[in-house]
Amino acid sequence: MNGKSLRLEKLFNKSDNAVIVAIDHGMFDGPIPGMINLQETAKKINPCVDGVLLSPGMLKHLRPAFNSKGAPMPIVRLNWSSVYCFHWNYNQAYTVIAQTVEEAVANGAEIVLVSLTLQTGSEKTDTDNVKVYSRLVNDAAKLGIPVIGEYFPTHSGTISKEQMHEQVFSSCRILSELGCDMIKTFYTNDFKKVTESCPVPVFGLGADKTPTQVEALQLAYDEIRDGARGVVFGRNAIQIPNPAGFQAALCDVVKNNLSPRDAMEKHGISDEG
Repeated sequence: MNGKSLRLEKLFNKSDNAVIVAIDHGMFDGPIPGMINLQETAKKINPCVDGVLLSPGMLKHLRPAFNSKGAPMPIVRLNWSSVYCFHWNYNQAYTVIAQTVEEAVANGAEIVLVSLTLQTGSEKTDTDNVKVYSRLVNDAAKLGIPVIGEYFPTHSGTISKEQMHEQVFSSCRILSELGCDMIKTFYTNDFKKVTESCPVPVFGLGADKTPTQVEALQLAYDEIRDGARGVVFGRNAIQIPNPAGFQAALCDVVKNNLSPRDAMEKHGISDEG
């Protein structure tokens, strides 16, 4: 079994499905509530979680969080895109490499994430984005490092549900055709078509903070029901009163098919934001 296969087996070794907690928001937003001090944030991550998504510069500061037996796997985001900078009114999705695969692995990354945005309205921007994506994916393949390909559309907060689905449906297949081992993307109104059309595992993301924790768990439940092999939750798994308890409930929903209400009751989670 090669290095990539061993890492993929490790990610899914606790279940057929995986739970990843994202704490890379500072890469685009700067410090946000719940992620002001990432060392403190890392202490609130439950060991039942399979992976933690980080920005390139943070792994060296948080290395102790990944040193113990059974700790989550460190996953490093490699490219920076203006598509995430809503607060600056950016949406053109210009993309640059923030860290090479070699640099990320040298710092301890076991999996890398590479994002791609298409249908920007500019052939040059789309082509440049594919160039960055393909370079990083191919570099990771040479080193035996698994890649999570992420599809993130422009104007994600304002496009219709139908437009979101059309972009996610077509572009996730393109991600896999260009080469990746897993995919992270938005949950759509026909998500089962997305998961059925991709030859690699698809993770549903948590997106915006939901008003209540049961809604966040319901989102995860729906994503798994519609064929996702896991979830990547950030704000919904961190910006809450008891992150470790919620993450335990999330793992039960994703890995053990527990209903959101039953998971909340089991882990003593109240129905609040």
